[in-house]
Amino acid sequence: MIKVKLSNEQFNYDVFQIINLFYFFPDIKFVEEDYDFNINVGETVIDIQGQPESFKYFVNNVYKLKDEVKKAVFIYFSKNTTQELPWGTIIGIRPSKKALDLLERGVSDDKIIAEFKEKHVTREDKAQLCIDVAKFERNIVNKEKNNVSIYIDMPFCPTRCIYCSFTSNPIGKCKNIVMPYLEALAHEIKSIGEYILEKKLNIECVYFGGGTPTAINNEQFEYIMNYIYDAFILRNNVREFTVECGRPDSITREKLITMKKYGVHRISINPQTMNDDTLKLIGRNHCVEDVFEKFEMARELGFNNINMDLIVGLPGEKISHMIKTCNEIYKIKPDSITIHGMSIKRASRLHENMLNNYRFEVPGQEELNKMYGLTVELTKKLDMKPYYMYKQKNMIGNMENIGYTAISKEGIYNIQMIEEKQTVIALGADAVSKVVFLDENRHERFANVKDVREYIKRVDEMIDKKIVLLNTLYA
Repeated sequence: MIKVKLSNEQFNYDVFQIINLFYFFPDIKFVEEDYDFNINVGETVIDIQGQPESFKYFVNNVYKLKDEVKKAVFIYFSKNTTQELPWGTIIGIRPSKKALDLLERGVSDDKIIAEFKEKHVTREDKAQLCIDVAKFERNIVNKEKNNVSIYIDMPFCPTRCIYCSFTSNPIGKCKNIVMPYLEALAHEIKSIGEYILEKKLNIECVYFGGGTPTAINNEQFEYIMNYIYDAFILRNNVREFTVECGRPDSITREKLITMKKYGVHRISINPQTMNDDTLKLIGRNHCVEDVFEKFEMARELGFNNINMDLIVGLPGEKISHMIKTCNEIYKIKPDSITIHGMSIKRASRLHENMLNNYRFEVPGQEELNKMYGLTVELTKKLDMKPYYMYKQKNMIGNMENIGYTAISKEGIYNIQMIEEKQTVIALGADAVSKVVFLDENRHERFANVKDVREYIKRVDEMIDKKIVLLNTLYA
């Protein structure tokens, strides 16, 4: 347990967030006595007393005091743990938004980098990454009220990965509810399709994700794809239709042909790693050879926009694992790559096992930084540019998720979803709709129920409540 005495409790959450960066799920408690660290926040000086040394930070009144408290605590723990956390005090989910706001106010790149360094102790390459992403996004980010995207959720997977905390049910144990779920989902798809036609909304993107959309069998996949096509593709000038195929062991030639038949533009085949030992450890039933096989099959059938997801910091992986992954992905040459940092969610088996001192180990900060460096080198060799980015809580090393793309192969839905400037109408169990009020710079959410059986029973309720919210914008 880490015991902290803090002179001003309004900064409890900020101090907790920063200390949390330096330790694995620490138990942090704020106390009045018998403390490990005493943080005294004054108007001009923040004084931190602890072991092995004490520290005085002189407040810069240009910034909010809360930002200065975070910076002072960050600098103190950086010195006393010797960890290099390249994002500094930036913990928020959308760091590129800061750069985009500054660019739109006419601030130069150099001044943006200087502000990231001075205010957040952010390393220069990460600040530059925010600028690069913001410049890519600014001509794509939605500006029209009537433009919407559609998200469809498939809550089944072939198996449940050890790091997963999503509503993804192993399909082998759920076969009796798959078809009832698809029928309920088809009903929601049809109802929302009719609403979109009635309100004359323009669908820019359709994204079929999960879970694993291809976890169901060939006939079931054709069944739901037909409903998606009729409701959202047939009578709309959709700019991007993506199916997140995900696991190579769930992809079949028949499903790829179905995707072609119904106008899919972009697919994602997600190996996460190109190391068979790691794949087995994290609970995936495919091997590296399957990745090559399914990718080549998709290319043969004419898919010319294929994304691949990789995870940096998987349990048990070392630099040698990441070198192999990058070398194998370079041979494949996908059209875009999404690099995810390992996030250890409290609802995952990985978190539970690590707390119980099980055999899982994750890379240390220095090794993690080098692994990210290898992915940057890979994307440069593939002539890709960063185009969207976000962060999550509990990411080891406080790192980032970042999408890289070849020319004109970016995932438009990813940009719209992350920047929150476009209404996303989400369908299926645990799907979260986000209605965006551009004029007011705000959004409201509506989440469908998580449990698949509850969703099946209450699908009409989900439709009605979603439409009530949508009508506050599209009355």
